[in-house]
Amino acid sequence: MAAKVYFTDFRTKMYGDSIPLKFKKLLKRSGLAELDLEGKFVAIKMHCGERGNISYLRPNYARALVDYIKELGGKPFLTDCNTLYPGYRKNALEHLECAWQNGFTPYTVGCPVIIGDGLKGTDDVDVPVVGGEYIKTAHIGRAIMDADVFISLSHFKGHEETGFGGALKNIGMGCGSRAGKKDQHNDGKPTINPALCRGCRLCYNTCANGGLLFDPATKKMTVTEKCLGCGRCIGACNFDAISFKSGVANEILGRRIAEYSKAVVDGRPNFHISLIVDVSPNCDCHAENDAPIIPNIGIFASKDPVALDQACADACNAATPLRASQLGDNMSRPGFVDSKDVFLNNRKTVDWQSCLDQAERIGLGTRDYELIEF
Repeated sequence: MAAKVYFTDFRTKMYGDSIPLKFKKLLKRSGLAELDLEGKFVAIKMHCGERGNISYLRPNYARALVDYIKELGGKPFLTDCNTLYPGYRKNALEHLECAWQNGFTPYTVGCPVIIGDGLKGTDDVDVPVVGGEYIKTAHIGRAIMDADVFISLSHFKGHEETGFGGALKNIGMGCGSRAGKKDQHNDGKPTINPALCRGCRLCYNTCANGGLLFDPATKKMTVTEKCLGCGRCIGACNFDAISFKSGVANEILGRRIAEYSKAVVDGRPNFHISLIVDVSPNCDCHAENDAPIIPNIGIFASKDPVALDQACADACNAATPLRASQLGDNMSRPGFVDSKDVFLNNRKTVDWQSCLDQAERIGLGTRDYELIEF
C-alpha cells in the first residue's frame, strides 16, 4: 500500500499566513495529532548546523513544531548527537554553544535542547536491529531512546557520500552515538591519487582520527592505518584526489544508515518532516555552505520516512538545476554526461538508492507513495 506524503510549497500571499503558520497547517493535515502525545516525552531530531554554515533549517520551523506538540499535550525537546569528526559539535558543551550561536535556545524554540549521547558522545544504548543484515546492534544516544515519541525534522540537502541528507540520514547517522557513527562508517578506506593531490592539507584538517598524514618529501597526503573510512576527507578535497578503494563503500554506508534508522523508530510512535530549502551540495556538518543546487521546493511530511525520502528525491530530480552552483559547474564541463539524477550529477561517487532500498527491504517503510498537496 502506498504511504501518504503531504506537501505544501513556500508560497504565501500578502497579508496571508506566514510560512511557520503554513507549516503548522501541514502538520495538522498530515496526521501528527493522531499520535498520542499527551504527557509524553517527544524527541525532535534535527541538525542545528555546524558553526560557519548557514544553510541549516531556521529555528522558526522548530518553534512551530514545538508549539503544536505542546498544544497536543506533549513534552518536546530538540536533540542531536555528537559528531565523529572535529568541529564545534564533537562534545555536548561545544555542541550546545554551537546550537545557541545558530539560534537554537530554549527561548527561541520553546523547549530544551538536549545532546542525545551525553557530554563526550559515549552515553548510548545498544538497540537490536530487527531484520538487520549489516547491523545487529545499533548504538543510539540514550536521551533519544528514552523518549516516548520520535519526530525527525530534516533539512533535505546534498551530501558528499549518501547523495542527499534527508529523513533517514537525519535519523540513522544523526541518532548514532560516536560509537554508532564509527559503526556505520567502517567499510572501506579512501585512496589518494598522488597525481591530483596538491598537498593543501584541507583533508587533514577534517580528519578526527589521525587517518591522514602529510609526507614532507613528496608534499602529498597519505592514508594511515588509523583511518576509519568516514569519507569526510573526500568532501574536503577540491581536486578530486581522494576516492574510495571499495566501489561499494557508499552503498554499504547507506544500508547501515537504513538499519540504524529502524533501530531508532521501531516500537514507538514516530513522524517525519523534511524541508527542501537552501539545498546545499554538501552536508550542514561543514563549516561553510556553497550556493543551493536547485530552487526551494517546499515542506513534506509523512508517517513513513522511506516514502518521505523518495518523494523528496523525486521532487529534486524534477527541479531545474541552478547554474551558479556546484551542480551547475559540473553540468557545464566539457564531456558532461547527464545521469538524470541531480545527486549523481552533483557528485558522481554518491549512492542514495541503497539506503532507501535497504530500508524498504527490512520493513522500515515503502518507496511507493501518494503525494497529497494543498
